[in-house]
Amino acid sequence: MNRAEIESGIVAVARQHLGFTGEFDARLRLVEDLGFDSLKLLTLAAEIENRFRVTLDPDEEATIATLGDLVALLETKLPD
Repeated sequence: MNRAEIESGIVAVARQHLGFTGEFDARLRLVEDLGFDSLKLLTLAAEIENRFRVTLDPDEEATIATLGDLVALLETKLPD
């Protein structure tokens, strides 16, 4: 799966489950810029796992601060 497909999937999840209406920007911080609280972060993690059929462990989730961080993590978990 390429970067554009991953970004598109993340945006689809964010729009459907979190009410995200903006454009994808890898620099956007999940908490500070997007205003995601702990419930939204948990929802995002669960729905990303469902959409991409991956498992995110708590240590990995703790390293995700931006949309770009999430993309980079998914790139390591998904086949090319």
